[in-house]
Amino acid sequence: MCTLALLGLAGTAVSVGGALMQGVQQQQLAGYQAKAYEQQARADAQSAAFEQRQERRKQDLLEAQARARAGASGVGIAGSPTEVLAANARQGQVDLNAIRYSSELRQNNLATQAAISRFQGKQAMTASIFRAGGGLIDGLSGLYNPAKSVTFGGSSLSRRASKAIVGGYAGLY
Repeated sequence: MCTLALLGLAGTAVSVGGALMQGVQQQQLAGYQAKAYEQQARADAQSAAFEQRQERRKQDLLEAQARARAGASGVGIAGSPTEVLAANARQGQVDLNAIRYSSELRQNNLATQAAISRFQGKQAMTASIFRAGGGLIDGLSGLYNPAKSVTFGGSSLSRRASKAIVGGYAGLY
């Protein structure tokens, strides 16, 4: 009987340990996923900065070409060509702002995903602790057998024998 109880206890310990390890591994995985989201957000920021620089260079080149064409045609820079250049500059700034805004949205989304991943990891760890506790209680309660338990203050004699002793041994012989 002792061997069976030890085996049951060992099984309970393995079950509890497995539940805890599962939670730890899920939390680690969530942490790695969060780091990947954060790296992706940083890469997006760098990509957007590069894209903005490229767009600014393109706009500067287009502005220079427009000025050169206006000068080569003999038209003065004042008046209508100036208005066109100013409108182009405003649209260029709108394009740059759109690149930055789009990147910020993607970065915020990735930061949110990283936070969600970390939260899920914490939740998985908490759930594994409760699973381990439940497994421990189930395992220990399975080891207890009330029919074979020791009772204190009671008699090891049957009820009939106890009544006979208290009643003066009548009917035992």
